[in-house]
Amino acid sequence: MTESVIQLPTAGESILDTHDRIRSAGEIVPIELPGNVPAFIAVSHRAVSEVLDDKLFAKNAGHCPALRDGTIPADWPLRALTDMTHMLNQDGVAHRRLRKTINKAFTPARIAALEPRIEQIAAELIDNFPDSDEVDLISTYTTPLPVRVICELFGVPENEQPQLKGWTLTIVSATSTGEQAHAAMAAMIGYFTELLERKRRDPGDDLTSALLEANEENELTDEELVNMLWLVIVAGHETTVHLLGNAVVALREFPEQLALAQAENRWGDVVEEVLRYRSSVVGALMRYAREDVTVAGVEIPAGSMTLWHGGVGRDSQRYPDADAFDIDHEHRDQLAFGHGPHFCLGAPLARLESRIALSALFNRYPDLTLAVDPADIEYFTQISTVGPVQLPVRLKPAL
Repeated sequence: MTESVIQLPTAGESILDTHDRIRSAGEIVPIELPGNVPAFIAVSHRAVSEVLDDKLFAKNAGHCPALRDGTIPADWPLRALTDMTHMLNQDGVAHRRLRKTINKAFTPARIAALEPRIEQIAAELIDNFPDSDEVDLISTYTTPLPVRVICELFGVPENEQPQLKGWTLTIVSATSTGEQAHAAMAAMIGYFTELLERKRRDPGDDLTSALLEANEENELTDEELVNMLWLVIVAGHETTVHLLGNAVVALREFPEQLALAQAENRWGDVVEEVLRYRSSVVGALMRYAREDVTVAGVEIPAGSMTLWHGGVGRDSQRYPDADAFDIDHEHRDQLAFGHGPHFCLGAPLARLESRIALSALFNRYPDLTLAVDPADIEYFTQISTVGPVQLPVRLKPAL
Protein backbone atom coordinates (compact mmCIF):
# COMPACT_ATOMS: atom_id res chain seq x y z
CA MET A 1 0.00 0.00 0.00
CA THR A 2 1.14 3.55 -0.68
CA GLU A 3 1.81 6.26 1.85
CA SER A 4 -1.54 7.87 0.99
CA VAL A 5 -3.42 4.97 2.57
CA ILE A 6 -4.87 5.97 5.92
CA GLN A 7 -3.43 4.14 8.90
CA LEU A 8 -5.93 3.05 11.55
CA PRO A 9 -4.95 4.29 14.05
CA THR A 10 -2.74 7.14 12.85
CA ALA A 11 0.06 8.01 15.27
CA GLY A 12 -0.26 11.46 16.79
CA GLU A 13 -3.81 11.99 15.57
CA SER A 14 -7.09 11.76 17.46
CA ILE A 15 -8.98 8.62 16.51
CA LEU A 16 -12.00 10.84 15.77
CA ASP A 17 -9.95 12.86 13.28
CA THR A 18 -8.72 9.66 11.65
CA HIS A 19 -12.29 8.45 11.21
CA ASP A 20 -13.33 11.85 9.85
CA ARG A 21 -10.60 11.47 7.21
CA ILE A 22 -11.79 7.95 6.42
CA ARG A 23 -15.40 9.08 6.05
CA SER A 24 -14.39 11.88 3.67
CA ALA A 25 -12.16 9.61 1.56
CA GLY A 26 -14.92 7.70 -0.20
CA GLU A 27 -17.64 5.10 0.17
CA ILE A 28 -15.22 2.23 0.77
CA VAL A 29 -11.70 3.15 1.75
CA PRO A 30 -8.41 1.22 1.74
CA ILE A 31 -6.75 1.45 5.15
CA GLU A 32 -3.79 -0.01 7.00
CA LEU A 33 -4.31 -1.77 10.33
CA PRO A 34 -1.60 -2.11 13.03
CA GLY A 35 1.37 -4.09 11.77
CA ASN A 36 0.95 -2.67 8.23
CA VAL A 37 -1.90 -5.08 7.52
CA PRO A 38 -3.99 -3.90 4.53
CA ALA A 39 -7.77 -3.79 4.77
CA PHE A 40 -10.82 -1.94 3.50
CA ILE A 41 -13.49 -0.13 5.50
CA ALA A 42 -16.99 0.52 4.18
CA VAL A 43 -18.39 3.93 5.10
CA SER A 44 -21.45 4.78 3.01
CA HIS A 45 -24.88 3.24 3.48
CA ARG A 46 -24.61 1.62 0.06
CA ALA A 47 -21.16 0.15 0.72
CA VAL A 48 -21.97 -1.06 4.24
CA SER A 49 -25.14 -2.75 2.99
CA GLU A 50 -23.08 -4.69 0.44
CA VAL A 51 -20.37 -5.64 2.93
CA LEU A 52 -23.09 -6.91 5.27
CA ASP A 53 -24.34 -9.23 2.51
CA ASP A 54 -23.34 -12.74 3.60
CA LYS A 55 -23.36 -13.90 -0.01
CA LEU A 56 -20.52 -11.49 -0.81
CA PHE A 57 -18.55 -11.39 2.44
CA ALA A 58 -17.83 -14.14 4.96
CA LYS A 59 -17.19 -13.88 8.68
CA ASN A 60 -14.92 -16.91 9.04
CA ALA A 61 -11.20 -16.12 8.91
CA GLY A 62 -10.67 -19.24 6.81
CA HIS A 63 -11.64 -17.05 3.85
CA CYS A 64 -8.59 -14.82 4.42
CA PRO A 65 -5.41 -16.43 3.01
CA ALA A 66 -3.18 -13.80 4.63
CA LEU A 67 -4.21 -15.05 8.08
CA ARG A 68 -3.22 -18.63 7.15
CA ASP A 69 -0.16 -18.42 4.89
CA GLY A 70 2.14 -16.41 7.17
CA THR A 71 1.57 -13.07 5.43
CA ILE A 72 0.08 -11.81 8.69
CA PRO A 73 2.35 -12.98 11.54
CA ALA A 74 1.15 -15.27 14.30
CA ASP A 75 1.74 -12.58 16.92
CA TRP A 76 -0.44 -9.96 15.19
CA PRO A 77 -2.40 -8.38 18.09
CA LEU A 78 -5.77 -8.49 16.33
CA ARG A 79 -5.57 -12.28 15.98
CA ALA A 80 -7.06 -12.33 19.47
CA LEU A 81 -10.23 -11.17 17.69
CA THR A 82 -9.98 -12.71 14.21
CA ASP A 83 -8.90 -16.24 15.12
CA MET A 84 -11.28 -16.99 17.96
CA THR A 85 -14.02 -19.51 17.22
CA HIS A 86 -17.32 -17.93 18.22
CA MET A 87 -20.56 -17.11 16.48
CA LEU A 88 -19.38 -13.68 15.32
CA ASN A 89 -16.68 -15.44 13.29
CA GLN A 90 -18.90 -18.15 11.80
CA ASP A 91 -21.15 -18.37 8.76
CA GLY A 92 -24.20 -20.28 7.66
CA VAL A 93 -25.09 -23.49 9.50
CA ALA A 94 -22.22 -23.12 12.00
CA HIS A 95 -23.42 -19.64 12.92
CA ARG A 96 -27.07 -20.66 13.18
CA ARG A 97 -26.19 -23.57 15.47
CA LEU A 98 -24.44 -21.26 17.93
CA ARG A 99 -26.98 -18.45 17.69
CA LYS A 100 -29.86 -20.86 18.30
CA THR A 101 -28.54 -21.72 21.75
CA ILE A 102 -27.90 -18.18 22.95
CA ASN A 103 -31.25 -17.03 21.52
CA LYS A 104 -33.02 -19.50 23.81
CA ALA A 105 -31.34 -17.96 26.84
CA PHE A 106 -31.03 -14.31 25.77
CA THR A 107 -34.75 -13.77 25.24
CA PRO A 108 -36.61 -10.45 24.79
CA ALA A 109 -38.62 -11.20 27.92
CA ARG A 110 -35.46 -11.69 29.98
CA ILE A 111 -34.03 -8.40 28.69
CA ALA A 112 -37.26 -6.46 29.31
CA ALA A 113 -37.40 -7.82 32.85
CA LEU A 114 -34.05 -6.14 33.56
CA GLU A 115 -35.51 -2.62 33.42
CA PRO A 116 -36.16 -2.21 37.20
CA ARG A 117 -32.70 -3.53 38.04
CA ILE A 118 -31.00 -1.24 35.52
CA GLU A 119 -32.90 1.71 36.98
CA GLN A 120 -31.76 0.67 40.45
CA ILE A 121 -28.10 0.38 39.40
CA ALA A 122 -28.25 3.79 37.69
CA ALA A 123 -29.74 5.39 40.79
CA GLU A 124 -27.15 3.77 43.07
CA LEU A 125 -24.26 4.98 40.93
CA ILE A 126 -25.65 8.52 40.79
CA ASP A 127 -26.22 8.49 44.57
CA ASN A 128 -22.55 7.62 45.01
CA PHE A 129 -21.14 10.40 42.83
CA PRO A 130 -18.26 12.08 44.69
CA ASP A 131 -19.06 15.35 46.40
CA SER A 132 -16.86 17.56 44.24
CA ASP A 133 -17.12 20.30 41.64
CA GLU A 134 -16.15 17.92 38.85
CA VAL A 135 -17.00 14.24 38.31
CA ASP A 136 -15.53 11.87 35.75
CA LEU A 137 -18.59 10.19 34.24
CA ILE A 138 -16.57 7.40 32.61
CA SER A 139 -15.20 5.94 35.84
CA THR A 140 -18.22 6.71 38.02
CA TYR A 141 -21.15 6.00 35.71
CA THR A 142 -20.83 5.07 32.03
CA THR A 143 -18.37 2.22 32.68
CA PRO A 144 -19.69 0.61 35.89
CA LEU A 145 -23.33 0.63 34.75
CA PRO A 146 -22.99 -1.60 31.63
CA VAL A 147 -20.34 -3.74 33.32
CA ARG A 148 -22.59 -4.41 36.31
CA VAL A 149 -25.64 -5.08 34.14
CA ILE A 150 -24.01 -7.62 31.82
CA CYS A 151 -22.05 -9.28 34.62
CA GLU A 152 -25.10 -9.62 36.86
CA LEU A 153 -27.03 -10.97 33.88
CA PHE A 154 -24.47 -13.75 33.47
CA GLY A 155 -23.90 -14.36 37.17
CA VAL A 156 -20.44 -12.80 37.51
CA PRO A 157 -19.89 -11.68 41.14
CA GLU A 158 -19.24 -7.98 41.69
CA ASN A 159 -15.72 -8.51 43.05
CA GLU A 160 -14.73 -10.34 39.85
CA GLN A 161 -16.06 -7.73 37.44
CA PRO A 162 -13.12 -5.24 37.35
CA GLN A 163 -10.70 -7.84 36.01
CA LEU A 164 -13.03 -8.54 33.08
CA LYS A 165 -13.03 -4.85 32.17
CA GLY A 166 -9.23 -4.73 32.38
CA TRP A 167 -8.77 -7.75 30.13
CA THR A 168 -11.26 -6.32 27.63
CA LEU A 169 -9.42 -3.00 27.38
CA THR A 170 -6.17 -4.83 26.66
CA ILE A 171 -7.72 -7.00 23.94
CA VAL A 172 -9.47 -4.21 22.04
CA SER A 173 -6.72 -1.59 22.36
CA ALA A 174 -4.82 -0.80 19.19
CA THR A 175 -1.72 -0.10 21.30
CA SER A 176 -1.51 -3.53 22.98
CA THR A 177 1.23 -5.88 21.82
CA GLY A 178 0.41 -9.32 20.48
CA GLU A 179 1.75 -10.84 23.68
CA GLN A 180 -0.41 -8.61 25.87
CA ALA A 181 -3.57 -9.23 23.82
CA HIS A 182 -3.10 -13.00 23.78
CA ALA A 183 -2.31 -13.11 27.51
CA ALA A 184 -5.48 -11.15 28.30
CA MET A 185 -7.50 -13.44 26.04
CA ALA A 186 -6.06 -16.55 27.72
CA ALA A 187 -6.90 -15.14 31.14
CA MET A 188 -10.49 -14.41 30.12
CA ILE A 189 -10.97 -17.85 28.58
CA GLY A 190 -9.65 -19.42 31.77
CA TYR A 191 -12.04 -17.33 33.83
CA PHE A 192 -15.10 -18.20 31.73
CA THR A 193 -14.15 -21.90 31.79
CA GLU A 194 -14.19 -21.78 35.58
CA LEU A 195 -17.45 -19.76 35.62
CA LEU A 196 -19.13 -22.38 33.45
CA GLU A 197 -18.10 -25.16 35.82
CA ARG A 198 -19.25 -23.11 38.79
CA LYS A 199 -22.71 -22.71 37.25
CA ARG A 200 -22.91 -26.41 36.44
CA ARG A 201 -22.35 -27.20 40.10
CA ASP A 202 -24.56 -24.44 41.44
CA PRO A 203 -26.96 -23.02 38.80
CA GLY A 204 -28.74 -19.76 39.50
CA ASP A 205 -31.14 -17.30 37.93
CA ASP A 206 -28.61 -16.03 35.42
CA LEU A 207 -27.85 -16.32 31.73
CA THR A 208 -24.86 -18.62 32.15
CA SER A 209 -27.11 -21.15 33.87
CA ALA A 210 -29.81 -20.56 31.24
CA LEU A 211 -27.23 -21.09 28.51
CA LEU A 212 -26.27 -24.45 29.97
CA GLU A 213 -29.92 -25.45 30.14
CA ALA A 214 -30.61 -24.29 26.58
CA ASN A 215 -27.62 -26.28 25.35
CA GLU A 216 -29.09 -29.63 26.40
CA GLU A 217 -30.56 -29.97 22.89
CA ASN A 218 -27.72 -28.48 20.81
CA GLU A 219 -24.74 -30.16 22.47
CA LEU A 220 -22.30 -27.31 22.07
CA THR A 221 -18.83 -28.12 23.34
CA ASP A 222 -17.43 -26.45 26.43
CA GLU A 223 -15.06 -24.50 24.19
CA GLU A 224 -18.00 -23.20 22.16
CA LEU A 225 -19.90 -22.23 25.31
CA VAL A 226 -16.88 -20.48 26.80
CA ASN A 227 -16.25 -18.56 23.58
CA MET A 228 -19.89 -17.55 23.53
CA LEU A 229 -19.64 -16.22 27.08
CA TRP A 230 -16.56 -14.26 26.08
CA LEU A 231 -18.24 -12.74 23.05
CA VAL A 232 -21.54 -11.79 24.67
CA ILE A 233 -20.08 -10.41 27.89
CA VAL A 234 -17.32 -8.39 26.20
CA ALA A 235 -19.58 -7.08 23.43
CA GLY A 236 -22.35 -6.61 25.98
CA HIS A 237 -20.56 -3.88 27.87
CA GLU A 238 -17.72 -2.38 25.81
CA THR A 239 -19.91 -0.83 23.12
CA THR A 240 -22.48 0.52 25.61
CA VAL A 241 -19.79 2.11 27.79
CA HIS A 242 -18.63 4.17 24.83
CA LEU A 243 -22.12 4.81 23.48
CA LEU A 244 -23.08 6.50 26.76
CA GLY A 245 -19.95 8.65 26.80
CA ASN A 246 -20.52 9.71 23.20
CA ALA A 247 -24.16 10.49 24.01
CA VAL A 248 -23.30 12.87 26.86
CA VAL A 249 -20.80 14.74 24.68
CA ALA A 250 -23.31 15.08 21.83
CA LEU A 251 -26.11 16.27 24.10
CA ARG A 252 -23.92 18.98 25.58
CA GLU A 253 -22.64 20.02 22.15
CA PHE A 254 -26.27 20.34 20.96
CA PRO A 255 -28.07 21.75 24.04
CA GLU A 256 -31.31 22.41 22.15
CA GLN A 257 -31.57 18.66 21.50
CA LEU A 258 -31.00 17.93 25.18
CA ALA A 259 -33.73 20.40 26.10
CA LEU A 260 -36.11 18.72 23.64
CA ALA A 261 -35.34 15.27 25.05
CA GLN A 262 -35.90 16.52 28.60
CA ALA A 263 -39.13 18.32 27.78
CA GLU A 264 -40.68 15.44 25.83
CA ASN A 265 -39.01 12.44 27.54
CA ARG A 266 -37.52 11.32 24.24
CA TRP A 267 -34.54 9.36 25.50
CA GLY A 268 -35.22 6.49 23.11
CA ASP A 269 -34.89 8.93 20.20
CA VAL A 270 -31.68 10.26 21.74
CA VAL A 271 -30.20 6.76 21.74
CA GLU A 272 -31.15 6.19 18.10
CA GLU A 273 -29.63 9.51 17.09
CA VAL A 274 -26.39 8.80 18.95
CA LEU A 275 -26.21 5.46 17.14
CA ARG A 276 -26.54 7.36 13.88
CA TYR A 277 -24.44 10.41 14.69
CA ARG A 278 -21.58 8.89 16.69
CA SER A 279 -21.91 5.16 17.07
CA SER A 280 -19.46 3.59 19.49
CA VAL A 281 -18.73 0.95 16.84
CA VAL A 282 -16.38 2.35 14.22
CA GLY A 283 -14.70 -0.71 12.77
CA ALA A 284 -16.95 -3.73 13.04
CA LEU A 285 -14.60 -6.71 12.78
CA MET A 286 -14.14 -8.48 10.41
CA ARG A 287 -15.45 -9.69 7.05
CA TYR A 288 -13.64 -11.26 4.10
CA ALA A 289 -14.54 -11.02 0.42
CA ARG A 290 -15.65 -14.46 -0.76
CA GLU A 291 -14.41 -13.67 -4.28
CA ASP A 292 -13.27 -10.66 -6.27
CA VAL A 293 -16.05 -8.12 -5.86
CA THR A 294 -16.73 -4.48 -6.68
CA VAL A 295 -18.33 -2.47 -3.86
CA ALA A 296 -19.42 1.12 -4.51
CA GLY A 297 -17.07 1.24 -7.49
CA VAL A 298 -14.04 -0.11 -5.60
CA GLU A 299 -12.50 -3.46 -6.54
CA ILE A 300 -11.92 -5.71 -3.53
CA PRO A 301 -9.85 -8.84 -4.14
CA ALA A 302 -11.03 -12.19 -2.79
CA GLY A 303 -9.97 -12.78 0.80
CA SER A 304 -9.49 -9.09 1.58
CA MET A 305 -10.03 -8.09 5.17
CA THR A 306 -12.98 -5.70 5.24
CA LEU A 307 -14.47 -3.72 8.10
CA TRP A 308 -17.61 -1.61 8.11
CA HIS A 309 -18.05 1.70 9.86
CA GLY A 310 -20.74 1.88 12.54
CA GLY A 311 -21.00 5.58 11.78
CA VAL A 312 -22.68 4.79 8.48
CA GLY A 313 -25.44 7.13 9.62
CA ARG A 314 -23.21 10.11 8.77
CA ASP A 315 -23.58 9.29 5.06
CA SER A 316 -24.81 12.59 3.59
CA GLN A 317 -26.09 10.79 0.49
CA ARG A 318 -28.51 8.88 2.70
CA TYR A 319 -29.33 11.28 5.54
CA PRO A 320 -30.20 14.98 5.19
CA ASP A 321 -28.07 17.16 7.49
CA ALA A 322 -26.02 14.10 8.41
CA ASP A 323 -23.53 16.08 10.48
CA ALA A 324 -26.21 17.66 12.67
CA PHE A 325 -27.29 15.89 15.86
CA ASP A 326 -31.09 15.97 15.65
CA ILE A 327 -33.35 13.52 17.48
CA ASP A 328 -36.01 14.13 14.82
CA HIS A 329 -33.84 12.43 12.20
CA GLU A 330 -35.30 9.37 10.48
CA HIS A 331 -33.92 6.17 12.03
CA ARG A 332 -35.91 3.43 10.33
CA ASP A 333 -32.99 2.10 8.29
CA GLN A 334 -30.54 2.22 11.19
CA LEU A 335 -27.47 0.06 10.43
CA ALA A 336 -25.48 0.70 13.61
CA PHE A 337 -26.25 -2.85 14.79
CA GLY A 338 -25.83 -4.38 11.33
CA HIS A 339 -28.52 -6.41 9.65
CA GLY A 340 -29.19 -9.96 8.51
CA PRO A 341 -28.13 -13.13 10.34
CA HIS A 342 -25.40 -11.29 12.26
CA PHE A 343 -27.64 -8.48 13.50
CA CYS A 344 -26.35 -7.59 16.97
CA LEU A 345 -27.78 -9.95 19.57
CA GLY A 346 -27.41 -7.33 22.30
CA ALA A 347 -29.16 -4.47 20.50
CA PRO A 348 -32.28 -4.53 22.73
CA LEU A 349 -30.14 -4.53 25.89
CA ALA A 350 -27.90 -1.71 24.64
CA ARG A 351 -30.93 0.39 23.77
CA LEU A 352 -32.61 -0.30 27.12
CA GLU A 353 -29.49 0.44 29.19
CA SER A 354 -28.70 3.62 27.28
CA ARG A 355 -32.23 5.00 27.50
CA ILE A 356 -32.40 4.38 31.25
CA ALA A 357 -28.88 5.66 31.94
CA LEU A 358 -29.32 8.94 30.06
CA SER A 359 -32.79 9.57 31.47
CA ALA A 360 -31.64 8.93 35.04
CA LEU A 361 -28.55 11.11 34.68
CA PHE A 362 -30.19 14.17 33.14
CA ASN A 363 -33.36 13.93 35.22
CA ARG A 364 -31.21 14.03 38.35
CA TYR A 365 -28.83 16.67 36.99
CA PRO A 366 -30.67 18.63 34.27
CA ASP A 367 -27.98 21.34 34.24
CA LEU A 368 -25.03 18.95 33.82
CA THR A 369 -22.32 20.48 31.63
CA LEU A 370 -18.94 19.39 30.31
CA ALA A 371 -16.01 20.58 32.39
CA VAL A 372 -13.68 20.43 29.39
CA ASP A 373 -13.80 21.67 25.82
CA PRO A 374 -15.14 18.84 23.62
CA ALA A 375 -12.08 19.28 21.37
CA ASP A 376 -9.83 18.40 24.32
CA ILE A 377 -11.54 15.09 25.18
CA GLU A 378 -9.22 12.11 24.74
CA TYR A 379 -10.69 9.02 23.07
CA PHE A 380 -9.60 5.41 23.39
CA THR A 381 -7.35 4.29 20.54
CA GLN A 382 -9.12 1.14 19.46
CA ILE A 383 -9.96 -0.46 16.14
CA SER A 384 -13.54 -1.53 16.71
CA THR A 385 -15.01 0.94 19.22
CA VAL A 386 -14.56 4.58 20.19
CA GLY A 387 -15.44 6.58 23.29
CA PRO A 388 -13.95 9.04 25.79
CA VAL A 389 -11.17 7.92 28.13
CA GLN A 390 -12.38 10.42 30.71
CA LEU A 391 -15.38 12.75 30.70
CA PRO A 392 -15.17 15.47 33.38
CA VAL A 393 -18.54 17.11 33.99
CA ARG A 394 -20.05 19.67 36.34
CA LEU A 395 -23.25 18.35 37.81
CA LYS A 396 -24.59 21.75 38.83
CA PRO A 397 -24.19 25.27 37.45
CA ALA A 398 -21.16 27.17 38.72
CA LEU A 399 -22.05 29.69 41.40
